[in-house]
Amino acid sequence: MFSENKMISHTVEDYLKAIYELEEDSERVTTTALAEHLAVAPASVTGMLQKLAEGRPKLLNYEKHKGVSLTAAGRKIALEVIRHHRLLELYLAEALGYEWDKVDAEAEKLEHVISEEFEDKIAALLGDPVFDPHGDPIPTKEGTVCNHSRLALSAVETGQTARITRVRDDDPAFLRYLSELGLTLNAQLAVTHKAPFDGPMSITIGQHSYALNRNVTDKIFVEME
Repeated sequence: MFSENKMISHTVEDYLKAIYELEEDSERVTTTALAEHLAVAPASVTGMLQKLAEGRPKLLNYEKHKGVSLTAAGRKIALEVIRHHRLLELYLAEALGYEWDKVDAEAEKLEHVISEEFEDKIAALLGDPVFDPHGDPIPTKEGTVCNHSRLALSAVETGQTARITRVRDDDPAFLRYLSELGLTLNAQLAVTHKAPFDGPMSITIGQHSYALNRNVTDKIFVEME
């Protein structure tokens, strides 16, 4: 997809990918958020950001206390890695029968090393898919990304109904929990009550009712019905 990527280390690719993923749900990516996302010490993150902001080509914009954003060159590389990752996730789920809570870890091992030919064959086999098993959009080979919902379930009001279109995939235990409740992609639910002061949200899905904490509803994204 991008020949420049062959000279980029896997660590740099991981940083660019992480920044892009954080930008998907936030207008401003902080050093602290990036350190937590990568499970790396903040001081190490700062050093890497300074290096990438000063390198050639410049891969990101960084200014202390003002967050970080990708340049066009950095975004291009990030999208290639993300395309590999999300295609692999879908291939693992659809062709090999992996559960959605296991595909992320496997794709992480392979995303940096598959060839462009392998990428093309996976995409063709899957019918040039648009979304991965968690509802995240798969970038095209040209680096475009389709629109996806940024509306968290926590923002839905009492009495409204919605359909799950995307979930955060960084915690396998969280995905298993959602599966147990039937809160999977395209599931329809209704919000029956919201406790004040970020208290639990009560929902119904099918014949079942559940109370969900904010740390759950913030990670589920929906479209209104």
